[in-house]
Parts: sequence; structure tokens; C-alpha cells
Amino acid sequence: MTQSLQADVVVVGSGVAGALTAARLAKAGLKVIILEAGKPVDRAQAVQNFWNAAIKVPECAYPIQPEAVHPTTDRLGDWYQQKGPDFFKSTYLKVVGGTTWHWLGTCLRLLPSDFQMQTLHGRGVDWPISYADLEPYYLQAEHALGVSGDPDHDLGSPRSGPFLLPPIPQTYLDRTLTQALRDTRFQVQATPQARNSVVHDQRPPCCGSSSCIPVCPVQAKYDATVHLKQAQAAGATLLDQSTVVQLTPDEQGRIRSARFRRWDQSEGQIQATIFILACHAIETPRLLLASRTEAWPSGLANRSDQVGRNLMDHPVQLSWALSQDPVYPYRGPLSTSGIENLRDGGFRDSRSAYRIEIGNDGWNWPTGAPLTLAAQLASRGLPAVDLDQALAHETSRHLRLTALTEQLPEADNRVTLDPAKKDHYGIPLPRIHYRIDDYVQQGMQQARKDHAEIFGRLQASAIQHAADFFGAGHIMGTCRMGADPRDSVVDAQLRSHDHQNLFILGSSVFPTGGTANPTLTIAALSLRAADAVERQFRTGLISPK
Repeated sequence: MTQSLQADVVVVGSGVAGALTAARLAKAGLKVIILEAGKPVDRAQAVQNFWNAAIKVPECAYPIQPEAVHPTTDRLGDWYQQKGPDFFKSTYLKVVGGTTWHWLGTCLRLLPSDFQMQTLHGRGVDWPISYADLEPYYLQAEHALGVSGDPDHDLGSPRSGPFLLPPIPQTYLDRTLTQALRDTRFQVQATPQARNSVVHDQRPPCCGSSSCIPVCPVQAKYDATVHLKQAQAAGATLLDQSTVVQLTPDEQGRIRSARFRRWDQSEGQIQATIFILACHAIETPRLLLASRTEAWPSGLANRSDQVGRNLMDHPVQLSWALSQDPVYPYRGPLSTSGIENLRDGGFRDSRSAYRIEIGNDGWNWPTGAPLTLAAQLASRGLPAVDLDQALAHETSRHLRLTALTEQLPEADNRVTLDPAKKDHYGIPLPRIHYRIDDYVQQGMQQARKDHAEIFGRLQASAIQHAADFFGAGHIMGTCRMGADPRDSVVDAQLRSHDHQNLFILGSSVFPTGGTANPTLTIAALSLRAADAVERQFRTGLISPK
């Protein structure tokens, strides 16, 4: 028997986009139902899972369930059906609160120039909105997420107001790099972060446990359960362990209902006035394509043939070295500072821009240190006292730099449906075609030179550069926004060009990716879209059910 429900607004996905929007609309008096494929996370158990994991990838704190499978960094060919020529290496979670459980917390704004890549550099496309259009929502998003930041530096993105919280203190490593790079072109600055620097929102300040990825043990770092609780307190209903398998349009093209299946295999159907997809840049196009009908043979919202296309990340150039003197990593949040003044310039005509993240986690990302180093030293048969001294001497000098490079949209970098393999509910798995082009490769080549120059300032040795790119976890594109329905999926308000009551939120709508970690822009765009939905109800253009 199929359960039938009704709402004013259905939100598919409980990550930052879905949670913020649901909270805003529920507080406005609308009847909101949130659907989430995964289950709630027990924080203490997640921490224990992390400590017990033999392979400490970002997803290790959240065991995969057959009813809510997600990709993992160490098994990128299981969920993703990779068709090359390069592997797509970024992942996401299916849990209540989404991927905010294992994000780093970095909250950079895009630069004004990022919205005009075609106009300024002849690359990519322009956004249908400007930085000025989004700036007030950036400020709202920073306050909603509780961003800690340095009020004296806007990092190239002009501000209309201060950060909500004072900055997270910079580490000894940050200060050492600041001094070493004084009078160079590299400017070390504190990174804005959705992490409490003081008690805020009844949550404690950061205690420096160095496990932001995959889990903050005390919830000093923001995750979307903060706004899910606000949404529920305002009357919203959260249906977890409920996977939406199909959206059904009516003859006029309006979305009529969402069909979902629970982990126990029971089914439900929700009718609503507005449908909001906030289920990630892989799952959103997957659902739209899987919802194809005779009237919509290419999938929903896809008359432009852009659904699934223009998949982007921030391909990572990872470099590491041994400083001459101790810099004392492995303490505090995983990163507290970065070099942000390399994110723009005339060079973007021909190569990728990037930001450089300064890692407080030593060689953990590239080599698995300090655990792997301890095992190596122990294998030499060192006595306990000598082993302890050798471990302390080397780990205190570990350096890690990460360049997160700009990737341009390419139509052939895309998500489609696999023709053979299906998930627990009979929905085709995501098939991915992905390629790193010369624009990114040249940016990564320059990043290696910059990393070497920075290491040289610290008189570092044992300098190593990863031979291949890493994923940043920043999955963007696939349902881009634009003014022209012929080459975009949603308009400037994030409403589908094809279905007047369907909105798409999240980084899937990004026309280009810039170099900023995407979460703050996701949040700002979601708040802007929520205003548009609320305004339609308030003015009577759409009537609540």
C-alpha cells in the first residue's frame, strides 16, 4: 500500500541547501516535508567508527548501508561507473545532514570576477547574476552557519558587514609561514570557517581535535542538522531513510508528485505545490534523468540537454616536505590559513587559478602519517626511546600544501545513467565521463612551482609533489543556472526553465566553479531561492495547499 502525503513544499535532500531552505520556509508558515535517503548519525558512534577504521578516508565514520549507498574515496569505481579518461575522485554522503558531516568547514566567497569568466577571460560562461546580487545573501549565510573570520581582510570579496564570530586562532605553522613569506607575493591569511571560535548557538568552540574530516566530535563545526532542528521546530517534517525514486509531471509540465521508497521497501507519494531538489550534484541529475517519461524522453528539466553536463571539481595538487625547523603540525583544525591572492589575474585567460590551503595535518593526507611513519620506524627495530625521539623529530617538521585549482565547464564531463547496473531501488547507477584538460594541468604545473618556492623559504627538504590530481570533494555543475533556457537548466532564481514549480539547489547550479570551496555559495544561493519561493506564496502567485 502506498502512503499519500501532501505539503506546500517538498525538499529532497537534507544537506546544507535543503536544511537552510526548509528552515526558512517552515518559519514562514509553509508546510514543508524533507526527504532524506540516509539515516541520522550518532556523533559518538561516528567518532568511534573513525578511530576504529583501518583505512581512514573521509567516509569511514559513516558505514555504507545498501539502502543508501554513496561513493568512497578508496573505492571510486564501485558506486561511480567510471568511463574515463580520468577518474572522478570526489565523494558525498547519504545521511541526515548530508556531506556537511565530513566537510572541512572552509567558508570562502567567490570573487566578483568569478561571475564573469567569459566576459573577462573568454573562458567558460558568465553567471546570470553578479557578485553584488549575491553579496547580501553571502552575509546572511555567514551568520546562519556561524562563520568565524578576520574582519580586517575581505580576501578579494567586498563585504557589507562583519563576520559573526572572531577568527579561529592561527597555528604556529601559520605564523611561521607568514614570517617566512614576508615580502614575497604569497600572502598568508586566516581562513573563514563555519567553526565556532567562541561558544555560539549552544555549541562549544573548536577544541582542536584534528578530525574535522571526517567528523567533529563536539559539533563546533557547523553541520546541517543545526537547521534541520530549526525546520522541525517550526513545523517541518523530516522523513529519513526515504529515497525519492521518481518525480511525476502533469500534462502542463508542473511536477505533480514525488514517489519515494523506504528502507523497509514500503512506498509513499507526496503531492505539493513546490518541489525543491537539494540532493547533490550527482544525485540531482540522476533523479531527473531517471524520471523520464514519454512526454519527457530525455528526462525532466532537460530540454536544453544540459542535465548532467559540465561536471566540475577543484582538482588538487598536493605537495609535502620536511621543514628545517619544527613547525608542529597535527594540532588544531585541519587548516586555519591559506594563500588567497593567487585566485585571480590575467593568467586565467590561459591557465587555472587556485588557492593554496596550508595543512595543519602534516603528511596525513599524502602518506597517512603519523601512523604510517610510526610503523616504518618500528620496522627498523628501533628501541622504544629512540623510536619516540625519531617520530617526534620528523613529524614536528611535516609540511603539506594543497592547491585547489579552477576547472572550467565542459559539456562532455557529465553524469548519465548506467545502462546495466542499478541500485537497491532499481534506479540506474551514475555513469561518469570525466577529463582534466590542459587549462587545469597548466595550473597544477604552476602550483608545483609555487609550492617549491614556498618550501624553499622554509629551507625544506624531501620535497614531493603528487604525480596525479586528488579530488577536493567539491562536486559542481550538472544543472547549471543561466538566462537562456537553451543552454541552462535553471534560471537566476534556481527555478527550472521547464517546470515552473521545480527548484534546484546546491552546487549543481554553478555555471563555473572559481576557486572558493563551494559550501558558502551553496548556502547563499539557497537563501536567495528560499526568498523567491516565499515571495511567490506571499503574493498569491502560488497558493499553499
